[in-house]
Amino acid sequence: MAILVTRQSRVIVQGITGGAGSSHTQRMLKYGTQIVAGTSPGKGGEQVHGVPVYDTVRECVAHHGADTSVIFLPAKFVMEAGIEAVRAGIKLVVVVPEHIPIADMMKLRQEAQKAGARILGGNTAGVISPGQANLGIIPDVAFTPGRVGTVSRSGSLTYYIADTLTREGFGETTCVGLGGDPVLGSTFAEILQLFEADPETRAVVMAGEIGGVYEEMAVDTIRAMSKPVIAMIGGLFAPPGKRMGHAGAIVEGQMGTARAKLDTLAAAGAYPAQTFLDLPRILKEQGV
Repeated sequence: MAILVTRQSRVIVQGITGGAGSSHTQRMLKYGTQIVAGTSPGKGGEQVHGVPVYDTVRECVAHHGADTSVIFLPAKFVMEAGIEAVRAGIKLVVVVPEHIPIADMMKLRQEAQKAGARILGGNTAGVISPGQANLGIIPDVAFTPGRVGTVSRSGSLTYYIADTLTREGFGETTCVGLGGDPVLGSTFAEILQLFEADPETRAVVMAGEIGGVYEEMAVDTIRAMSKPVIAMIGGLFAPPGKRMGHAGAIVEGQMGTARAKLDTLAAAGAYPAQTFLDLPRILKEQGV
């Protein structure tokens, strides 16, 4: 089993006729992801890599039973596209673009909650359930089906964690990218709860980073989980006030430092890992 996406997911690409949308559609199709349609207003009736293009998301849902979307559009169009998707019945929207305006993402998350839908991103690498479906820009070479779930704010950390789990024989159920923007569509706590309910996920690796409070917001969920949670925080040696790549990864004083986050998560019952080599050791110690 997996969370969020499976081989049964019926996926559309919003912005499929653009350069990024087209190239990543081809890559996702090659992996086996069920891309049933795409949207590009004014280009309905065209095809991209054999995938039919429509003017609206509602047409994709009506004609193909679409339930999942991945967005490849400029940031200024993301809110409108995402709201269109959830109002049309899409239940998962993966927002790949970065630097989504904060007010836009707050509005999109609010609309998704009203519709019973979920948003990943902005600035997410996507989500992959190895052997089943791959949404976004995740290179699949490091991933293999297995028994450990991962959730991370960083695409790079997602790849390295999966590579470690694959090389050590654990594999992954689903790997979720939350995104690196300051305001996210989904939280660590929400994804951890999904992994807790998944019978094939035996442990979870969560990888946070400096800045923000999404990691600390997960402490109550971690305390309530029956499965081991391993915590990593990128930026242990980042100097205060230094922006580290993501729009949300900035520390002011002691607030949001990697060490403070790791200590807080450990106090809640997570197993702290400072290097990738700690992951297999902890998993073996926990009988995973």
